[in-house]
Amino acid sequence: MDCIFCKIINQEIPAKIHYQDEHLVIIEDIAPKAPIHRLIVPKRHIATLNDLTPTEHELIGYMYTTAANMAKSLNVADDGYRLITNCNQNGGQTVFHIHMHFMAGRAFHWPPG
Repeated sequence: MDCIFCKIINQEIPAKIHYQDEHLVIIEDIAPKAPIHRLIVPKRHIATLNDLTPTEHELIGYMYTTAANMAKSLNVADDGYRLITNCNQNGGQTVFHIHMHFMAGRAFHWPPG
């Protein structure tokens, strides 16, 4: 498998890792779109949101609670932050391993574009 996130998780290529546990790794985005732009990546390879099954419900909830805890630890919870998960090509997904973008440190507008 030629998945860049799997290679990062398996320590085959370097990344700036901010946090990891048995379920997730949080890395710095290499092309940040905000002063704080991190990726919350499950260690289990799941290509797209369309591939989720009921067995991943707990994992997805864990991604969200981890994001909220990170916002608190970065002192951006009260100001606000944005979480984005893209699905497939027209949805903006470029790495086919589900992940959540955590962005903060500036005001965001709607619609995102």
